[in-house]
Amino acid sequence: METRPYVPWDLMNAFMIDVFRRYGVPEEDAAICADVLLESDRRGIESHGCNRFKPIYLDRIEDGTLLPVTKLDILKETPTTLVMDANNGMGMVASYRMMERLIEKARQYGMAGGAVCNSTHYGIAGYWTGMAEKAGMIGITGTNARPSVAPTFGVEPMMGTNPLTFTMPTDEPFPFNFDCATSIVQNGKIEYYARSGKPTPAGLVVTPDGGTMTDSAAILREMRAGNCALLPLGGLGEDTGGYKGYGFTTIVEILSAALAGGPYMKALSGKNPDGSKKLFRLGHFFFVINPAFFMGLDTFRATAGGILRDLRAAQKAPGAARIYTAGEKEYLAWQERRDKGVPVGESIQKELCALRDRFALPYRFPFES
Repeated sequence: METRPYVPWDLMNAFMIDVFRRYGVPEEDAAICADVLLESDRRGIESHGCNRFKPIYLDRIEDGTLLPVTKLDILKETPTTLVMDANNGMGMVASYRMMERLIEKARQYGMAGGAVCNSTHYGIAGYWTGMAEKAGMIGITGTNARPSVAPTFGVEPMMGTNPLTFTMPTDEPFPFNFDCATSIVQNGKIEYYARSGKPTPAGLVVTPDGGTMTDSAAILREMRAGNCALLPLGGLGEDTGGYKGYGFTTIVEILSAALAGGPYMKALSGKNPDGSKKLFRLGHFFFVINPAFFMGLDTFRATAGGILRDLRAAQKAPGAARIYTAGEKEYLAWQERRDKGVPVGESIQKELCALRDRFALPYRFPFES
């Protein structure tokens, strides 16, 4: 049962756009960024929603590791490919412009792929693949990130949480949307645990002695210092398949860096050797596939929907109420929140009010008595 107060979607959207503008983000770009963050909250993925508005975007603009004006340079282009340099601007803006171009290319040629270098955090990966799905196409994306994940049999943070994301059209009210990190847990989820005063479950983080940590705030501190690392999907060692997650994480790292010729792993730490902050220079990759060039969109949707329905109709484990398919829980979260708004905890309430007061913006939130 949700006990946090809700802020209406249009109010939160307008507020975030206004604040982004006060930080120097052009209005059109600010609207893109606000929508990406709120899309995460619409899907119930709070680790990448308004929880990250201030600490990941506004604070980084202030400390100079994220530039508010996004200057995009095309490094190379063919009829079906595109490589862009984001020049350390808003990763969400660079990704939006990339997907616009790739969708048009795939509409004409059937497939298209692109890569971005010198970028920053691009928000929820499923937003970009969702743009393809809304156009009746398949979207694929991934991004590298600051090193926080250890390789199998290692304890040192070497690669990012590196999501590998797919969205596909179906004949159901919602698409197949598989959007998750290639680590067991991502940084944003631990940040959410810390904000909520909750421990991180054991077995998700490894320490230099091979042990684990559960204090969420301590994990964030020690991870920044390189004294612990997240584990890849499958967990510690090989017995439970940790090498599989390790392999997927590496695939995303290679594609994110190599397709655009950008930096990778430790070079993405955001810190200089003396510990001072520096630009992140992340890389992203994107692919769009148009089913119309195969057996047609209607055939694809019907087949995909049939597979998902058969999966949900499979025999359930004892005590299990239902079987879900990827994207279903996010759809249900939106049905629940559509008319209510985004729920905000106490720490976020304080941030919103502080930003409002700092810039003397004419907003009043429902949680204010």
